[in-house]
Amino acid sequence: MTIREDIVLEDTTLRDGEQAPGIAWSRPTKLAVLSKLIEAGVKWIEVGIPKMGGEELDFVSEARDHAKGARLVAWNRGIEDDVRQSLDLGYDAIHIGLPTSDIHLALSVNKPRDWVCQRARDLIAFAKDSGAYVSISAEDIGRTEPSFLAEYAGIVGEAGADRLRLSDTIGILTPEQYGERVAIAVAATRADVQTHCHNDFGLAVANTLAGLRAGARFFHVCVNGMGERAGMPDLAQTVMVLKRLYDRDVGVHTERLTELSQLVAHHTNAPVEPWKPVVGRNVFAHESGIHSNGVLRDSRSFEPIDPEEVGGIRRIVIGKHSGRAAIVNALEGAGQQVDDDLMLPLLARVRSESIRTGGELDVAALIRLYAALASPARAA
Repeated sequence: MTIREDIVLEDTTLRDGEQAPGIAWSRPTKLAVLSKLIEAGVKWIEVGIPKMGGEELDFVSEARDHAKGARLVAWNRGIEDDVRQSLDLGYDAIHIGLPTSDIHLALSVNKPRDWVCQRARDLIAFAKDSGAYVSISAEDIGRTEPSFLAEYAGIVGEAGADRLRLSDTIGILTPEQYGERVAIAVAATRADVQTHCHNDFGLAVANTLAGLRAGARFFHVCVNGMGERAGMPDLAQTVMVLKRLYDRDVGVHTERLTELSQLVAHHTNAPVEPWKPVVGRNVFAHESGIHSNGVLRDSRSFEPIDPEEVGGIRRIVIGKHSGRAAIVNALEGAGQQVDDDLMLPLLARVRSESIRTGGELDVAALIRLYAALASPARAA
């Protein structure tokens, strides 16, 4: 199947993302992240859990004043009092979390299947009576019997839910398996279906794409892929895969992806891996001779995305693997006249120095090496 054209990105960095172990954001931090998400064009944002109270409640209460056109969603347990609190705060879009696997029904709520079906009906009716947009979960679908998933999907659709979230809670499904479950739910319900994929085996983005290909309309992402355990689908990766490989633009201002990533990295004290797709420092960095030479001639030779498109910066790195073209480019860029006869010995010195220091050389170090070759007596 092809991905439908009306797909909707919903970011859950402020909810599932902040549930990453060791992360505890203050109200000002969450407001800063919310503002940056909205500036980046994100239109659906799951902002948090009112029932936590304290500073979390303060933020969720205040967040609506900063929505600026975005649809904010409050997350709730499958308890009427939770839902009532979100509605009383003025939220017109809520999510209700309920499990559907036998293991979660037994261990999380100690209830049978017919209980979760009736609880879903009751909570959907309660929220819809207030005119709210209602999203509801089928949690742990990786261990939910497909026949019961279909039954539950039909029930929540008939009850009036606007959206059914399919949570691969412990990230155990392959893309093929996740896509099959999404297809089952899509066929069984009148509600929109949303993907919610965890990254325990590194398949969160792939599973999200599989779910969208199977007919899901909404999909969850987090900035930098943060979240419980191994995290969630990365926002920047998912957006750019959809845009470039599937021709689906979800309205995100991609030139803001890198600054959004850096802001969240700062507030999590977790630097972005340099080779992280789309937003990593090395994504548009080139050191090896063939690559640098090719990019200097035409960036399309070794870059599938222009750095400007995602707010990145192209760098030609000088180091162990550099070739002549990169070194000449760096020296001439610094206003240095280049003697072609010195390039081979300079390459040797660059490689030795790079190995000695264990990394790249800045332009000042390169000029010093060149100067030592050009004027040995003066350098001595």
